[in-house]
Amino acid sequence: MSQSLIERVEKALETIRPYLEADGGDAKVTEVTEDGIAKVELLGACGSCPMSAMTLKAGIEQAIINAVPEVVKVEAINMAVEE
Repeated sequence: MSQSLIERVEKALETIRPYLEADGGDAKVTEVTEDGIAKVELLGACGSCPMSAMTLKAGIEQAIINAVPEVVKVEAINMAVEE
């Protein structure tokens, strides 16, 4: 996908970044796939926080999808998935 799409996703992430940083975390967009999946890396405390799944869905994903309609889903590339 175009760099401008990644830039738009990053800009959307900026709106929630202060909340992530307040808890010692951050997130970085690594890729937006052709099928509209934004991949983010959770950084700092967000990478190991037990609430990171909720933060991803309720905060990061909503901010990105609301601002960038081409994105249909957000995935963390470094978040452990509990089975």
